[in-house]
Amino acid sequence: MNDTRSEQLRSLSIDRTEEAPRGGIPLLVVVLVAIVFAGLGAGATWLLTGTGSEPATPVRTAEPARTEAPAQTTAASSPAVPRSTGLVASGYVVARRQATVSAEITGRIQEILFEEGTEVEAGQVLARLDDTRARLQLQELRARVAAAEARVAALNAQSAEAATVLERAQRLAQSNIGSEAAVTAAQAQLSSLNAQIQSARADAAAARVQVESQEDLIERYVVRAPFAGVVIAKNAQVGEILSPASAGGGFTRTGVATLVDMSSLEIEVDVNEGQIQRVTPGQQVEAVLDAYSDWRIPAHVEAIIPTADRSRATIQVRVAFDERDDRILPDMAARVTFVERN
Repeated sequence: MNDTRSEQLRSLSIDRTEEAPRGGIPLLVVVLVAIVFAGLGAGATWLLTGTGSEPATPVRTAEPARTEAPAQTTAASSPAVPRSTGLVASGYVVARRQATVSAEITGRIQEILFEEGTEVEAGQVLARLDDTRARLQLQELRARVAAAEARVAALNAQSAEAATVLERAQRLAQSNIGSEAAVTAAQAQLSSLNAQIQSARADAAAARVQVESQEDLIERYVVRAPFAGVVIAKNAQVGEILSPASAGGGFTRTGVATLVDMSSLEIEVDVNEGQIQRVTPGQQVEAVLDAYSDWRIPAHVEAIIPTADRSRATIQVRVAFDERDDRILPDMAARVTFVERN
């Protein structure tokens, strides 16, 4: 009975020795697959690490050179230059001596003897107007002078003859041969001729003055430079009418040239009323032209205009250059720094 139960229990128990091999096969496969994937991962990591590290070496080697080179270049090309500090204002270059040159009379332009940029001296001829009619009038006046002088000469001759007649009449009267009436008539004739001579001489003098006036008028047909400078504009052409009293338009011009004295160039700036106390006459100024931003021009305060602009609340300040240069031109934009001493 006991043997039968033992056999039955044995038949119901699980035989572990038979199932172990069946259960071990998947586990082995899993282990092998894990080993294979681990090897592939290690190989891939090695490949990626090996190929990525090759260019890293020259990069690390070049980094110090790239870091130092720009620093040396910057130090060599941009040296530290001290800049002036103080109130800054903007303005324009202007000429204290500038003129639109014209003639004092109206006339047609016959000749122009300059171009833009021409340097001229004081009194140099810039243009000539047509003076044909004026010269004809001068010839007429000179003829009048000649006629007046001829009349004076004729009257002088008549006066000499009248004096001789008077002298003869007086001798005859003294000899009781001639009459006193003849002497009186001779004296009257001589006095009349002397008066006519005076009148003729005055007419001749007046004619000579008219000649001088006409010569001066002809001289005004020549346009001359009032001062030495540079012509910056040519305002008229040959054939146009030049008239200082005209407002221009058409072929009528009020000026033939614009002349600037380059030695009178300066900068005019507007300073805010609230900052004007920082500006004094003679104060050192550093000027920079917009056209030459790296060029610092020494200058000084020439004058502070004693009036304010109500609309802008500014005061105009004139700044004169300490040195002259051909690069400085009228109407250039400029920026000035009023140097302040600590």
